[in-house]
Amino acid sequence: MKIKILLLPFLFLVSFSLLAQKAHKTENIVLVTLDGLRWQEVFGGAADSLLNDPAHVPDTVQLQGLFAASSAEERREKLLPFFWKIIAKQGQLYGNRWKGNKVNCTNNFWFSYPGYNEIFSGHADPNIDSNDKIWNPNVTILEWLNKLPEYQGKVAAFGSWDVFPYIINKRRSGIPVNAGFETAQSDNLTAKEIFLNELLPQMPSPWATVRLDAFTHHYALEYLKRQHPKALYIAYGETDDFAHDGRYDHYLKSARQTSNWLEELWSYLQKDPFYQDKTTLLITTDHGRGDRPKSAWKSHGKSYKGSDAIWLAVIGPDTPALGAVNENGQLFQNQIAKTVAAFLGLDYENVQKVGAVIQSAMR
Repeated sequence: MKIKILLLPFLFLVSFSLLAQKAHKTENIVLVTLDGLRWQEVFGGAADSLLNDPAHVPDTVQLQGLFAASSAEERREKLLPFFWKIIAKQGQLYGNRWKGNKVNCTNNFWFSYPGYNEIFSGHADPNIDSNDKIWNPNVTILEWLNKLPEYQGKVAAFGSWDVFPYIINKRRSGIPVNAGFETAQSDNLTAKEIFLNELLPQMPSPWATVRLDAFTHHYALEYLKRQHPKALYIAYGETDDFAHDGRYDHYLKSARQTSNWLEELWSYLQKDPFYQDKTTLLITTDHGRGDRPKSAWKSHGKSYKGSDAIWLAVIGPDTPALGAVNENGQLFQNQIAKTVAAFLGLDYENVQKVGAVIQSAMR
C-alpha cells in the first residue's frame, strides 16, 4: 500500500508533463518587424492632424477617402485590416497607451540598430549606439536557435535594410540573411525568385540603403515555400524611411500594404501542412516616433519624447484570443527573444540577463 501511495505523485507528474507537451503546439516561429511604425497609428489609425495637413500629405482628399473615419476603431481597421480583423479576434495586441497598456524599449537610444539588437538578444547593449555596419558582438535568438540540432540550417532572415547582415551577424552565425539589394541565391530558385532577381536592379529605390519592401516580402515568402524554415525573420522598412521623408501618405499606404502582405503570409501558414496550426507569428517594431510637436512624427531618438514607446502583436496556436489588451500593464522589448524561444518550448539564455517570457501571450 505504501509503495502505491508513493507512486501516485510520480504518476501525476508524468501525466501532467505529457499533457503539457501535448497542449504545446508551436513548432515554428515567424518574427516580423515594421520599422518605426508608431503605436498611435496601430491603435488609432491615421492621425487627423497629419491627414489634413498638406505639408505632410500632398493629396489630402484622396488620403481621407482611404483612411479617414469617425472613430479610432474604424480608422485602425482601414489602416491595418489584418491586425484588427484577424489578430484582434484570434490573437493579442499590446501597447495601447491610451488604455494604460505599455510596451517600451529598455535601450537608451531609441533608433534602429539598438532596437533590433534588443529584440534579438534579449538585452540592451550600451555599446551599440549607432546604425553603423558593425558585426553584432551579441548572440541573437536566431543564432542561438541555429546552433541547436533541431533548428540548424532551418533559420533564415530577410530585411529591406542593408544593415541586417551585421545585426544578425551573418558571418559568425551562418544564418542566411537576404537584405538590402541582395538577390536570392540558390541552385533551385523558383520562377518568381528568378524574376525578382531580374527586376531588383531595374527598380530604383528612393533610398541608398533600403530596398522596396515588395522585394523583401516576396523573397521571404518564396523562401518559406521552398525551404520551409522553422524560424524565419522578416523586416519591412518602408514605414520608417517614408516617415523620415515626411511623407505621411506613403507611410500610411506602406503600413496598409504590409498588413495585406502579413495576411497573405498568415493565410499561407494556415494552408501548408508543415506550418498549419503549428506556427506562431509575432510582430513588433524597433522603436517609436515623436508625437509633439506635430512634425516630430518624422523623427525618433532620445531628442524625441515617446520614441521608446512600441507595440507588439502575436497570433498562433498557443496564444489565447485576448484581442487588444486594454488593461494597465508594462512589457519591454527585451522580453521578445525569450518569448520566441518559449513558444518553441525552449529556455533562451544569453551572456547578459534577458527579459522575462511574456506569459500572457501563451497558454
